[in-house]
Amino acid sequence: MPAPSTAADILILGAGAAGLMCAATAGQRGRRVVVLDHADKAGAKILISGGGRCNFTNRVCTPSNFLSENPHFCRSALDRYTPDDFIALVERHDIAWHEKTLGQLFCDGSARAIVAMLLAECAVGRVDVRLDCQITAVEHGDGFRVTTSLGAFTAPALVIATGGPAIPKMGATGFAYDVARQFGLAIIEPRPALVPLRVSAAELGLASVEGLAGVALEAIARADGAPAATPGFRENILFTHRGLSGPAILQASSYWRPGGVIRLDLSPAVPPEAFLLARKRERPRAEARTILAELLPARLAQSIGAQLPAGPIADVPDRTLTALAGQLTDWRIRVLHSEGFAKAEVTAGGIDTAGLSSKTMGARTVPGLYCIGEAVDVTGWLGGYNFQWAWSSGWCAAVALST
Repeated sequence: MPAPSTAADILILGAGAAGLMCAATAGQRGRRVVVLDHADKAGAKILISGGGRCNFTNRVCTPSNFLSENPHFCRSALDRYTPDDFIALVERHDIAWHEKTLGQLFCDGSARAIVAMLLAECAVGRVDVRLDCQITAVEHGDGFRVTTSLGAFTAPALVIATGGPAIPKMGATGFAYDVARQFGLAIIEPRPALVPLRVSAAELGLASVEGLAGVALEAIARADGAPAATPGFRENILFTHRGLSGPAILQASSYWRPGGVIRLDLSPAVPPEAFLLARKRERPRAEARTILAELLPARLAQSIGAQLPAGPIADVPDRTLTALAGQLTDWRIRVLHSEGFAKAEVTAGGIDTAGLSSKTMGARTVPGLYCIGEAVDVTGWLGGYNFQWAWSSGWCAAVALST
């Protein structure tokens, strides 16, 4: 005979942002909820987000800020549980916050305040959160049965909220996809997103990248192959010992595919052709590389300027300066590799939304099964969008499960 089990109304796999939001909402609406997670603490990714201050949402959150095979799937959830709704929750818990650039909202203090808030909301709903709980089997018959190192749990509803494989050092895996496949749901191939890119000197088209690590500048980054409506991302880029990072690169990386091209405008504020030709007239005796350093950080100007002839800018043909300006505004870099899931902030791809209801997050062919958060093929831009998707999708599933 099977071992005695703990009965609930809803079992939630994953005590991250989406899972805790779903649990708290359903618990406070009268459902008996059990959350199961293999980690020894809840909300582990929340704790490290935003440099430890948690970029918990974004003021402006629309479907255009997300990637998915179905770009309209996220609309219903985002409309029904909005950034203002989550801000109101944060303020009810007296968590001080501030707005940075581009609508990004952060805690004034530690990200721990967001995790404490979610756990407090779960406590109000009498949610049973089981941590350090290893799941060994998930079965579906007359309801769902989950066998774990802490015993068996049963419920008529199961929510998959275990995220994707990004940041494996924190225990992230593809477990959500294994469970989804078990129940016949399709998976869009997972890939690293919001991830630094590995780039060699040859791929950059420079003789050397020695000494560029740590150089940062504002630029516009875009991946070839991104939808035409996707803007270039104007934020900082950062040269590293292994390639390129920084907010603009991370944003573009979500649209990039291995072997694809990243395009950079290194001088978005100043048209470089007009600038260089004007300086040639005004300061003809100045070294061309010295003039270039007025547009770019000195070390980058030195590397890029190595292709210019030595000597005064007056000796550099206009056509050479024009060609250099074209490179600065459209520097095309073919990138073969990223830093992978180990350095990715999130996972793109995941459980195919074609098998889910956009209103409830429920599986169309498996009554009682729900999928939320990063496990689903909905991936936000950098800047609080992925957390808002976690809150919105978790809330929608909870409402559907408690109506």
